[in-house]
Parts: sequence; structure tokens; C-alpha cells
Amino acid sequence: MNIQCFTPAPRGSVKGNRITAERWKRLLEELGHEFDLVDSVVPQPCDVAIAIHAGKSAVYMATMKSRYPDTPVILCLSGTDLYRDLHRDETIAKGIDSADRLIVLQSHALTHLKSAWADKAAVVLQSCIPPRDSMTPLKKQYEVLVVGHLRPVKDPLRTAMAVRRLPAGSRIHVNHLGSSLSKTLEVRAVRESINNGRYNYEGVCARSEVLKRIERAKILVLSSKLEGGANVLSEAICCGTPVLASRVSGSIGILGESYPGLFEVGDTEGLRTLLMKCETSPSFYKELSTSIAKIAKHYTPSAEKRAWRRLLASL
Repeated sequence: MNIQCFTPAPRGSVKGNRITAERWKRLLEELGHEFDLVDSVVPQPCDVAIAIHAGKSAVYMATMKSRYPDTPVILCLSGTDLYRDLHRDETIAKGIDSADRLIVLQSHALTHLKSAWADKAAVVLQSCIPPRDSMTPLKKQYEVLVVGHLRPVKDPLRTAMAVRRLPAGSRIHVNHLGSSLSKTLEVRAVRESINNGRYNYEGVCARSEVLKRIERAKILVLSSKLEGGANVLSEAICCGTPVLASRVSGSIGILGESYPGLFEVGDTEGLRTLLMKCETSPSFYKELSTSIAKIAKHYTPSAEKRAWRRLLASL
């Protein structure tokens, strides 16, 4: 098939939508398809069109349906589509209605869709290949890693706040990777790095380096207010790195409702307690590691390819 994929994130972007699109390009080309990744809202003829993010793909989808009405369109729903804009922006609902099939990145998202939409939705879990070369774990620090851009929806400084008043004997140190998409949050992150000896905002990091850092870390924290299905969670799972995550649908759908490392959104004290428990309780840390290991088989490239085969065969 000749597949065209529209993503609002341009070439070179480090945003999750672009990372997802580029991974799909690699996987679907390995399955024998032609895959054209575009960021222009003017579609070209193709066998199948994929649009990532309903809100930002609205013009592309409408134009595709108008010019090429027989071309099936698959819409991948983002976290902001599902959990923020769906109930306040009619453009999202129109896009979902017009799509031939939907993609959600974790199963819990289906519970937020009305039955007619859920019936045409496919769950495509995001895969990752662990890095070939490992980094030596830090000996003097109990490294906690945050991988997330500075955006309000990510609640990116929650982990920094959680480690401000840890016991003096704790070795916990937070390293934060991610680009600045908010000047206000950037100023806060830099100030926090100066005033908080347990936190360091490092900024953007190369993709290949990010995976090595995830594998090296003792814990990865995802504190978002909402998520559609974070790439970084599947990356941590594939690297075998335990996760502490806010209890939002997008993370529950990946980690499971009963995953022991969940905390409530914005709960600084709850996160602090979990961090201390990770550092001081080997049995709790092992419980997290075991939980991650049990679901790792679902986040391999072969599993993601199988999901795509089923989806394309259904068109």
C-alpha cells in the first residue's frame, strides 16, 4: 500500500507526535508498504491516509475526504483530543465521525469514547527497541529521571517539588530531559535547578541518548495531567526501568489500574512517599520491576506490527 501520514509536528521536531509517526514509518516500511510522512495540510493521492491529532489534522482530513472520498482515513487520537478538547471543540467530534478507523494508544482510552467510535477504534501499543549500548549506573546518586517537555499539561516540575524536603541521607537526585515549550516554565526550571540541589534541568537530549538515560535511571517519573499514551512509558517498559506515574487514563491504560507506582495528579506528597519507598524498600522496588517486566512483551516492534497488520487488513 501507498500510505500517507500527516503529523502537525515538522521534521526535526522532538514532540511525541513526530516520534510516533517516524516509528510507524519504519515499521510499516518493514512490512512492505510505502510510507510518506507529510506536514502539509494539502493531501496527495494514496491508498490509505493516517492523521495524527484530530484537532491539528482537521483541515488535512477534510481536504482528503473532499478530494479523495474513496481513500480510507485512519485518525490517531492524542491525549488532548481525548481528555481535553473532545468535550469543548466540535471539530474533534467531526473528525472522529469522518474517520474510517481510529487509533488509540492504550486500551483505557476506549472507555472515553461513545460506542459508535469505540467500535471503529483499534488499540496500537507503542513499541521501543532498548539501546544496544548501556551507560554505567550512577553510584553516588539514586537517579530519578523525568523525560518531558516544559508544558503546563505535563506538570513538569512536580518531581522537583517532591524532592525538595527529602531526608538528608537520601541519595535521590532528579535529572530532567525535555525541550522548553513555555518560557515561564523554563524560567522556573532553571531557578529550581539553582535552588534545589536534588534537581537538574538539562534541556533537550538526542533520542539515542534519551533511551540510554532511561535505561540507566533507577526510576522514571511521568507526572502529566493527561496523556494519550506516552512514548516514554513504553520506552521505560522496554528498558526495564520502573515507573512512577500520575493516575490518568493514558497511563492506567499502559501500566494497569492496579500498578503500585501510581499517584494522584498534582499530589506532591504522594509522589515523595513513593520515591522514598523506591529508595528504601527493595521489596517495593522489585514489585515495580516485576510489574513492568510482565507487560514488556506487549511493547515490542513485532507486537506493534501485528496490530498494524490487523488494522490495515480491516479497511
